[in-house]
Amino acid sequence: MQSSPTAIPAFRDNYIWALPHGRHCVVVDPGDAAPVEAFLDDNQLSLSAILITHHHPDHVGGILRLLERGAVPVYGPADEIIPGRTRALVDGDTVEPEGLDLSFQVLAVPGHTLGHIAFYSPDAGWLFCGDTLFAGGCGRLFEGTAAQMHASLQRLAALPGDTRVFCAHEYTQANLAFAAAVSPDDQAVLARQRQVIALREADRITLPTTLAEERASNPFLRPDNPAIQTACRQREPQSGDNPVDTFATLRRWKDNF
Repeated sequence: MQSSPTAIPAFRDNYIWALPHGRHCVVVDPGDAAPVEAFLDDNQLSLSAILITHHHPDHVGGILRLLERGAVPVYGPADEIIPGRTRALVDGDTVEPEGLDLSFQVLAVPGHTLGHIAFYSPDAGWLFCGDTLFAGGCGRLFEGTAAQMHASLQRLAALPGDTRVFCAHEYTQANLAFAAAVSPDDQAVLARQRQVIALREADRITLPTTLAEERASNPFLRPDNPAIQTACRQREPQSGDNPVDTFATLRRWKDNF
């Protein structure tokens, strides 16, 4: 049976996700090789494949050093420069990473970067979404547009509600502080914020989340919510009342929060 993913902390707030299976292990977005090597050695695991969601250094920086341990397949987006990549992926591809008994659907989710992809396993109910969707938030628009990111997030939100979301950063507490500022009377947001504060005070990870939880309390998945639209118009009176305009206002607001 496939083991649940394990978070390997990296840098200040990154998570590299490890997927052990037997003596094999697939890793997702290894920005730093050292903590991955320590995890593999401590658990007597052999690296069998690498999955990459996008090209930013904190997601790809450890690839080449890990490949020095032995050549393994590196799966990454076709439209981005990924060091060591052996298979270029586009929307609609299916991959079966070596060492696992799972397949993943490749979803194009541009916005944070133009070539960003996510890996979704319907059988396991797992989503590895890099920096597109965060617990309580979403990635910055470094390359794409608000319309692109809104569409990408809605695509992910349409997956089954019990899908577990393994995003790449521990941003949840800060994201929920913003969500509470946008929706100060939303009891779902406030309850989740209290839970997350307690987890972080205990030095515990806040992931994975689920898509059902995100749909209930993540403002970036709810730009059609009338209360959120009102808050955005109060923030930017020129903001339109359609979901893309509201999303764009939310993202600008969060960038300066």
